[in-house]
Amino acid sequence: MGAVTHYLEVNVSAAKAYAWWRGLTNLPTIMDDVKSVEPKSGDTQLTHWTVSGPLGKNIEWDAKIVEDVPNTRLAWASVDGTVSNAGAVRFDDHGETTGVEVSFQYDPPAGIAGDLVAKLFSDPQKKVEHALTEFKRTIEAATPADTDSAETRK
Repeated sequence: MGAVTHYLEVNVSAAKAYAWWRGLTNLPTIMDDVKSVEPKSGDTQLTHWTVSGPLGKNIEWDAKIVEDVPNTRLAWASVDGTVSNAGAVRFDDHGETTGVEVSFQYDPPAGIAGDLVAKLFSDPQKKVEHALTEFKRTIEAATPADTDSAETRK
């Protein structure tokens, strides 16, 4: 099993950071390999993931939100598909800024499918760091810190 974790500070409130992550459907905008994360059958707890794999093959699975503490923590885990994985994002509210920690664990299957998944998850630490850097850029561009400060003071 592999596991990675990365933490950074963003200049938005924990509520705004959490709201961006809550549906998980925004992840393709910050994760290069993730093609789509879509709600499944109108269920806000269950999503279908499609990820670009090696050799032009897509890898797909369903994941369920297994922990949801608004503005504090969101965790999900795969429920079926090619690869067993789980992730979580924690939001540390520091007033006008928020510490965001993403952790990800995966357990590739054996055989040829395992070889494909291993290539997909090559250098996962770098991928998580890149995703959080993109999240910071995206959320701060969409929500200037000045706006958050004004809203907090109201």
